Amino acid sequence: MDDCKKRREFLKSTLWEMRSDMPTDQKKGLPRPPFEKPFDKNRRIIPLIPVGDIQVGDMPLKEVISKRRSRRKFTDDPITLEELSFMLWSTQGIREVYRDMVTFRTVPSAGSRHPFETYLAVHNVEGLEPALYRYLPLEHSLLFIKKIENMKDKIVEAALNQHFVGYCAVTFIWTAIPYRTEWRYSLTSHKVIAIDIGHVCQNLYLASEALGAGTCAIAAYSQKKMDEFLGVDGEEEFTIYVAPVGKIAE
Repeated sequence: MDDCKKRREFLKSTLWEMRSDMPTDQKKGLPRPPFEKPFDKNRRIIPLIPVGDIQVGDMPLKEVISKRRSRRKFTDDPITLEELSFMLWSTQGIREVYRDMVTFRTVPSAGSRHPFETYLAVHNVEGLEPALYRYLPLEHSLLFIKKIENMKDKIVEAALNQHFVGYCAVTFIWTAIPYRTEWRYSLTSHKVIAIDIGHVCQNLYLASEALGAGTCAIAAYSQKKMDEFLGVDGEEEFTIYVAPVGKIAE
């Protein structure tokens, strides 16, 4: 229990009173980190359904909240590109870029830093070949990353053999790029990064329920194997949360 008590310190706001004295890269005048991870614009980019044209997800909020569950059993039915577009917009969609300084999105984030990237292991989405993709929130598009041989089995292994993580329509995998928050908040960043990803995943729960689909948040995975699955370095960018999505098997 002594080790557990030491770990509890991470949950406390003991550093905030010292924040004004902390040196930060923002105070030093260093450039603001980009809103999204840079990418090769010559790579394959798949436009998503424009937000104004999305015609799904109209279930009343009260009903959505009452139905919300962690879902681990999914049918073999695909989800549509429109449904995926709605889920991506709901979790990281950009409403406004303000003075090229911050992005206002569909979820809250400390200082509007939004330190996450959304990767998708697409298994069964209409119009998309099974492969690994990344969401581009500024463009509201998907960036094709790569095809992965035996992708379902590899992601299940990375998720400590939780079968449903790979046997679904699409697996959301969020990475954190801590420097986006550290640039402004220094040592106080890491608690709020953990809080912020909870906001993101809860919106996925609500969006998927509104579509007759479901998800289950996964924090138990092999850090090394999941980072290798995505091809991220595990230091400046690393997996922070995982959520399989599929149509609900009653």
